[in-house]
Amino acid sequence: MRLATFLNVAQEQILDAAEAFAKTIPALHQTDSLLLRDHLPHLLDAISADLRTSQSRTEAIDKSEGNAPQSSWQTSAQTHGLMRARAGIDIEQLVAEFRALRSSVLRLWGESYVPEAGAIEDIARFNEAIDQAVAESVRFYAQERERWRQIFLSVLGHDLRGPLNAIGLTVELMRLGATAPAAQTALLSRGVKRLTSLLDSLLEYSRASLGAGMVLRAAQVDLAHVCAEEIELLRAAHPEALSDYEATGDTCGAFDASRVGEALMNLVSNAIKHGDPTQASLARVEGHEAFVRITVENAGDEIAVHEFETLFEPLRQRDGPSASTERTHLGLGLFIARQIARAHGGEITGASSEGRIRFTIDLPRLSWPSADANDDVALQV
Repeated sequence: MRLATFLNVAQEQILDAAEAFAKTIPALHQTDSLLLRDHLPHLLDAISADLRTSQSRTEAIDKSEGNAPQSSWQTSAQTHGLMRARAGIDIEQLVAEFRALRSSVLRLWGESYVPEAGAIEDIARFNEAIDQAVAESVRFYAQERERWRQIFLSVLGHDLRGPLNAIGLTVELMRLGATAPAAQTALLSRGVKRLTSLLDSLLEYSRASLGAGMVLRAAQVDLAHVCAEEIELLRAAHPEALSDYEATGDTCGAFDASRVGEALMNLVSNAIKHGDPTQASLARVEGHEAFVRITVENAGDEIAVHEFETLFEPLRQRDGPSASTERTHLGLGLFIARQIARAHGGEITGASSEGRIRFTIDLPRLSWPSADANDDVALQV
């Protein structure tokens, strides 16, 4: 019996095997049979139909690489990936389902029938179809997981705004009633403004699908002064941490002060979390002829060159020990810092040598449109 026919006549047996494997995945252990099978019957029918059609060598290669032409409608494999993302399984378990399906089909077919002419071609075609199904399923799985990440960030930013507004109001009442030293209320007020700015950024990144665009408010500022204020806030928030700061040269230019301060905060916070707590981190601002450079470095285990790029990916955290016990941050810090640098027309890089980790932001010293008027400058990054 040819494989195309077997997929139809033995479909229930194949689905039983697929369901049995799916139940071994913890997230699907209590799921009912109908949901476990979801669109797998339609997938088997589609593969069976595909095996009955002719195809060129180029089409076969494209399919095996997951590059077959996109369908104008949502395929069964795509729907399967979507439903599994909502069920909470991870991507390795999703791929494992397809591996198990491939194995069970070929095993059941081989056990039931003696191979006949065309069997090798059938196996090759079936493998190509499964590879294409995996590519489609994984793509929709990833899109759905990313959508829920965006929803999570939006909800987080929205729900934190209420408590933050209450804190801001309390600080203002303390200032008006002189119930605390003026220096302390001023520091608290700046901290509330910084948190408000961070929440605005979080909502913006969520709406823009994590970095599709950013709005800057550029004005003539002295980055040495901007960074000094940010370091002061960080020292107040982390009194146990050792943080040094120095500035040299002309550091004035047209920049978004709030965004630059946010980038510096992310880099220094990263140094505090992952650096050697017995050695001070160093933040440095240097004015050059064409740009202003911001550098943050700390003592720590060296990072391989190829690993630096992954550190800038959103919602990713580096594996390994951290000086901080915090495990609830989102892994957005370095990603945000890069988006801020690029929105300014600059870049951020990382380097590691002799037990020191260094991140460097170079911001071009440009004359931005309407910078003196503090107008919005929108740049796509």
